[in-house]
Amino acid sequence: MQDLSNHFQDILKQLDELEVQLSDPTAVKDPKKFAELTRSHRDLSERIAAFRDREHIQDELNQARTLTGDADPEIAEMARVEIDAAQKRLTETDQRLQLLLLPRDPNDAKNTIVEIRAGTGGDEAALFAANLARMYQRYAERQGWKMELLSSSATGIGGFKEIIFSVNGTGAYGRLRFESGVHRVQRVPETEANGRIHTSTATVAVLPEIEAVEVDINPSDLQIEVCRAGGPGGQHVNTTDSAVRIVHLPTGLEVRCQDERSQLKNKDKALKILRSRLFEKQRAERDEKRADERRSQIGSAERSDKIRTYNFPQSRFTDHRIGLTVHNLAGILDGDLADIIQALVTDHQRTLLAAQ
Repeated sequence: MQDLSNHFQDILKQLDELEVQLSDPTAVKDPKKFAELTRSHRDLSERIAAFRDREHIQDELNQARTLTGDADPEIAEMARVEIDAAQKRLTETDQRLQLLLLPRDPNDAKNTIVEIRAGTGGDEAALFAANLARMYQRYAERQGWKMELLSSSATGIGGFKEIIFSVNGTGAYGRLRFESGVHRVQRVPETEANGRIHTSTATVAVLPEIEAVEVDINPSDLQIEVCRAGGPGGQHVNTTDSAVRIVHLPTGLEVRCQDERSQLKNKDKALKILRSRLFEKQRAERDEKRADERRSQIGSAERSDKIRTYNFPQSRFTDHRIGLTVHNLAGILDGDLADIIQALVTDHQRTLLAAQ
């Protein structure tokens, strides 16, 4: 690792400067800046805690080394055992520090918005989109996160042409961001009389949830329309003009929400989605390397453009990005994603470390 002492002093200095800024009574008057300062303070505090853990372990290691030459053979042997244990802990702490010192996406700690759309495959693709939505719902439940439906377009047979929901919980975006891309399913549809395996796709886009203070939207740039919500029929169709369609005129971004019976609630949800899409667009434009990030997330929805395959006949799940295959498809579709997501996070961290 680089000179840890210098890193430690630099971070202590940064933390002192942050605490001065946070103690300024005017800091809370700018919610966006105050939120950024608070996140930075939390990240720096975590790094300092790891540095202090390392110093403590190093002190224990030095003390043990001084005892290896003790005249009492039992004490000398105990010191050697302590040295082995301390060196192992020191290695683990150094690895943790390396990860903590990596550049961080400030959005990783945020809530997230997940957009799932049926791709190639007609009704079977729409049913698969519903499977994915349930998979993320079960994963969110296992993490203690809250999932809220923002918008949906159902097919009437249990599938979705499109479903958008938020996942609220610390680190939700940082864990789910790697789900973005084309997901492919291989299975025999219930309507297939000859037992042939069909291949369908659904696209997933994961965006950080953006607060109103983080992106400026001029009300005059919005075209807001209200209309009667559509649905499968009967009691599910609203009898009032509660559906909301918002178009951001400068960019052409469009959002429609109709799931709530309240026009105000639908408007709030539509604005939440719009803020995240607009923030992502602005962020991509500021960074040439990510100039088309949102489109690259979801790809073209063609069967060959995929990050994952869910093979039902073989109960096989494969993530093609890291070459990981697991034969536990039922468990994964029930939200048992923790190990898969951790493998993706680890691979991402390994890539960042290699670039250092």
